[in-house]
Amino acid sequence: MADEVVAYARDKNVSKIVVGKPAGPRWREVLFGSVVNELVRKSGDIDVHVITGERETPPPAGSGARPRAADWSGHAGAAGVVASCTGAAWLMFPYFALSNLIMVYLLGVVLVATRFGRGPSILASILSVAAFDFFFVPPYLTFRVADTQYVVTFAVMLVVALVISTLAARVRRQAESARERERRTAALYAMSREFASTRGVGDLLGVAVRHIGEVFASQVGVFLPDAGGHLGLGVGSLGRPDDDTSEHGVGQWVYEHGQMAGLGTATLPGAHALYLPLAASRGPLGVLGVRPGIRRAFAAPDQLHLLEAFAGQTALAVERATLAEQAEQAQLRVESERLRSTLLSSVSHDLRTPLATITGAASSLLDGADQLDAPARRELLQAIHEEADRLNRLVNNLLDMTRLESGALQVRKEWHPLEEIVGAALARLGGRLGDRPLTTRLAADLPLVPLDGVLMEQVLINLLDNALKYTPPGSSIDIVAGVDDGQMRLEVADRGPGLPPGDESRVFDKFYRGRLAGTGRGVGLGLTICRGIVEAHGGHIRAENRPDGGLAFHIVLPLADKPPEVRIDDG
Repeated sequence: MADEVVAYARDKNVSKIVVGKPAGPRWREVLFGSVVNELVRKSGDIDVHVITGERETPPPAGSGARPRAADWSGHAGAAGVVASCTGAAWLMFPYFALSNLIMVYLLGVVLVATRFGRGPSILASILSVAAFDFFFVPPYLTFRVADTQYVVTFAVMLVVALVISTLAARVRRQAESARERERRTAALYAMSREFASTRGVGDLLGVAVRHIGEVFASQVGVFLPDAGGHLGLGVGSLGRPDDDTSEHGVGQWVYEHGQMAGLGTATLPGAHALYLPLAASRGPLGVLGVRPGIRRAFAAPDQLHLLEAFAGQTALAVERATLAEQAEQAQLRVESERLRSTLLSSVSHDLRTPLATITGAASSLLDGADQLDAPARRELLQAIHEEADRLNRLVNNLLDMTRLESGALQVRKEWHPLEEIVGAALARLGGRLGDRPLTTRLAADLPLVPLDGVLMEQVLINLLDNALKYTPPGSSIDIVAGVDDGQMRLEVADRGPGLPPGDESRVFDKFYRGRLAGTGRGVGLGLTICRGIVEAHGGHIRAENRPDGGLAFHIVLPLADKPPEVRIDDG
């Protein structure tokens, strides 16, 4: 063993070795020295973990793991069934032939075979022949046989009883195997079904640990490697693998070699738990550790195969969740890059245009102040003012969009009359409306509305600015407001070309810009900001083409509370 371990350390250039220490007489180590001690002494910088090779150790006091006693209840039950059959046959003896009494005993053998198994059924077969001879074959109450023809009867009866008991016991074993397979399939299906509705690697591992622990009545832990490949964070009740250096060595060996090791295997059997690699298509994802209550719990191959199936399902679920998270992150990166490119291309154009206009007008004023007359200077100053205002709106939209996406937008609701909000928005637009026909129809009984006046004013400005940009000069704009079914309804409509069919919902997407008319200037964030502000107020906004031409934006705001009473003090 020493030669193999040293060769492994020399060839693989490893920094850690796990050694199974063979059990043997202590005097041999005292006289000739221990191979393990010599290996540890000469290991240098290599970490060596020593695990005892003792196969079985006495269970500690109070652990509940006691040697299993022989179960004689089935044999006692077989004797009881034969006694019952004898009693029934004794009652039937005066009225029925001996062949009918044999049927009673065969029925009892079938009952024992289906209830207690093969051993008790064989005992029942022998006892049935003996009881039939003793009580019902002359001379009675003795095992002597006066007529030799009964010897054939006894032999046939015994053979038939043994065949029936064997077949019945086989059917019983097959039924138990079918139930066991059904239980395994149900357990795997239950875990797979819960995997399908669970997201996140941590939650998936929690589901796996719970199901495996319930099925095998064991302490279970799943251990994942860190960036350096060392097992670290564990999920489950088994504990962290580095709590015990020897157990950590077994888990690390399993992860590095992708093979099962530990309790019940030929590799490092002295470990306290059985460790299985969570093997996926791209290599081991971690290690599954199972510590059963009974050390020989996985001695049966079917139990071990079931545990391997659980480990395989867990590995596939974890790999699928990891790939899904990576795909989602990749999609987010692609989407962020696309949005950034769109934003940069839009903002660069829309920022450069007003800046160029402002720079050109200011240069003309500075260079030709003496040659320009008063109307020319006023026109240049007007251009500077308009472009600066446009630049200010663009920057405000970008800032508002950033606040909306980051969740930093705070709505400070106060009771406002809607007439003031509409009037403030129209005043802010000022000369941009020009000679546009503007119609406002506000219901006379409009109540106070709980809203953020500054934000709702920005909504109206964006809607009116959108109408100015995308409708022909001189076309009318309508503003209508009223109360319906406990909700405030506000409509801003124009007489422009409207939207292409199917774009009524897309118009609120980021960077969406009209294609049918108007100058098309703008980044395409104004309506997105409107939707965010309205939804932050608990309302909703939608766009629809008007039947007689034009586009209408409908805003609905809730009126859940009553406005405060306004008291007028005459004194």
